[in-house]
Amino acid sequence: MSDKKPSKGAFYLQIIKDGIIFKNPTFIQLLGMCPTLAVTTSVFNGIGMGLSATFVLVFSNFFVSLLRKFIPSKIRIASYIVIIAGFVTIVEMVMKAYLQSLSESLGLFIPLIVVNCIILARAESFASKNEPIASALDGLASGLGFTLALTIISAIRELIGNGTLLGYNIMGENFSPALLIILPAGGFLVLGFLIALVQYIMQKGKGEK
Repeated sequence: MSDKKPSKGAFYLQIIKDGIIFKNPTFIQLLGMCPTLAVTTSVFNGIGMGLSATFVLVFSNFFVSLLRKFIPSKIRIASYIVIIAGFVTIVEMVMKAYLQSLSESLGLFIPLIVVNCIILARAESFASKNEPIASALDGLASGLGFTLALTIISAIRELIGNGTLLGYNIMGENFSPALLIILPAGGFLVLGFLIALVQYIMQKGKGEK
């Protein structure tokens, strides 16, 4: 039995697969449910929230990894929050300066990225134990997985609940939108069906193997 470690390329590829598919923060790990349900009433909001979280994930993971040997164990969570808060502040300021409509639409959920359990989880479980490049890649993969999930959920909710995608009328003037879908209850329904679908596909894939 070989104890040979996987190559760095294989390790990085596995990080990408895990973050986007096999350990998707939303559909598999069920993390970050609050913004997932609250902001996915439109694709514009979903993409904006996902990319904002991705930026914070990449840089917070990188710096947590870079400083991991200097951060005392007893104050590591507080230290992670300080690092994360710095990058969230950058996102919030840039958004207010250049994307005012998105900033107003997402509102309080941008500053709340500071305590998003996806970001804290990746900092604690991965970045604090791995080198900076791998940690930044893990943040990117997890962020893209989160963005993908938000985009899918928001596309379904906007299309069925409003008849539009990115503000463009797709379903025609005679379409009667199902307003329930853009309400909180609709968010739970869409998320639940998508989680069930993802689990079914993954279980079927395992069965075929």
